[in-house]
Amino acid sequence: MSSKNLKKESKIAKYIGYVSAGTMFSRILGYLRDMLVGWLFGAGMSADAFYAALRIPNLFRRLLGEGSLSASYVPVFTEYLSTKDKEDTNRLFNIILTVLVITLIFVTIIGIIFAPQLTKLIAYGFEKNPEKLQLTITLTRLMFPSLLLACLAAFLLATLNSLKSFFIPAISPSLLSIAEIAFIIGVSHLILREKQIIGLAIAVIVGGILQLLVMIPSVVKKGFSFKPVLNFNHPGLKQIFLLMIPAMWGISIDQVNAFVDTIFASFLKEGSITALYYSNRVMQLPLALFGIAVASVSLPLMSASVSKKNVDDMKNMLAFSIKISSLAIFPSLMGLIILGKPMIKLLFEHGKFDSIATSLTNSALFFYALGLPAFGYVKIFAGGFYSLKETKTPVKIASLCMIVNIVLNAILMGPLGVGGLALSSSISSWLNTILLLITLRRKIGGFGGRKILITLLKIISATFIMGLGCYILSNYVFKNLFINVFGTIIICFIIYLFMTRLLKISEMKSVMSVIKREEPTVDE
Repeated sequence: MSSKNLKKESKIAKYIGYVSAGTMFSRILGYLRDMLVGWLFGAGMSADAFYAALRIPNLFRRLLGEGSLSASYVPVFTEYLSTKDKEDTNRLFNIILTVLVITLIFVTIIGIIFAPQLTKLIAYGFEKNPEKLQLTITLTRLMFPSLLLACLAAFLLATLNSLKSFFIPAISPSLLSIAEIAFIIGVSHLILREKQIIGLAIAVIVGGILQLLVMIPSVVKKGFSFKPVLNFNHPGLKQIFLLMIPAMWGISIDQVNAFVDTIFASFLKEGSITALYYSNRVMQLPLALFGIAVASVSLPLMSASVSKKNVDDMKNMLAFSIKISSLAIFPSLMGLIILGKPMIKLLFEHGKFDSIATSLTNSALFFYALGLPAFGYVKIFAGGFYSLKETKTPVKIASLCMIVNIVLNAILMGPLGVGGLALSSSISSWLNTILLLITLRRKIGGFGGRKILITLLKIISATFIMGLGCYILSNYVFKNLFINVFGTIIICFIIYLFMTRLLKISEMKSVMSVIKREEPTVDE
């Protein structure tokens, strides 16, 4: 690898490091929040109603905000940054912001009005328990404004990422967790037991406001002003809108899968929805730190390459994204499979969250973990299409995979319970990955498939050796729960680093040069 390429990859790794660091802080607070929610409410009716109600604005947020908006807005905005002056770019920013605010206010009002119908759709099985259904409707109405706040935050996040500012956007979700933690620790004991879940829903709105406000100074610092500009004939708006229509479905495959899973889980035994949520939360940590972090950085960088007509640079970025994300995702997969149960027990088995809830959550986590690489790859490959301003192909593939997920849910929920729902999501995501890979390669040509395969084989080999050590340490050496989890993770991390060095996995040079803050050396 030349010094020039290594320097470039090290810079990309630094960007990814910013996102991962911010995400790590946010996720740690998120797990503390989830642990406290589990301690206060357990896995019973209130928690099921809260998480089911949260699914509804979250689904619309992905459809209108951080999913489709990022996929359509980032490539166009990046093109304006590269080819237009600051005034034109600022005008596009304000036009999109104005249209987004108007749209989100309308959707929020409609969502609050039709909350009963939406709730019955997402949690149809709750109808057998009228009290649970009514609570879910109330919580849905209370939390639906979080859609508006989250989508606006996603817009500012996409803007900052396009401007190569990654840390503040990555850390902003922590404000949501801080608001909920503050409520549980400082306020909940002052409220009647039956009203505590209502207070938690209000804390979600407060957190959404804080998440939005924390990014505004960074946008202003970059030279962008906020003022209403309404122009439906603006060519940039039209281009984004045309890209956004199919992207609203295509980018949200995992969120839509979660929506479908919730419907099926509502027919399983009580606590299944909560178990599905917590298992997904545990799985989302390595996915967010490595898969989504890489996708967040690669999309604006690939878009910038395409806007400069440099497709080779875009393909190199795509190949590097796959390899560097795999470097972290495969050992994470192994760790979740082996350490899943003690991790869930340590994080959540407190208060009303008992050993039965732990086992139920672990059964889902095991099958979610099998799809972890696919969940990350889908976002990276889809980003490749979006950088080319192509959103139709991913939506066709996503539609097929959605049908596969529904069919598999119906088949697997019987023998495997909540684990069958997680396995369905994993299988459909692997199918999504394979189809995206095949079609993207046909569109842009090869992007170093042989080198990627060699790297993957080395990573899998290193992961296998690490996993063997992980199994022995967790099952036969460490008995204390805390040491079992963190001691095993630390030692296995050292084993994995040693194996990557032994197997000469070149992508580790980019990572280590960032950690050590060294100038890369030439290695032809």
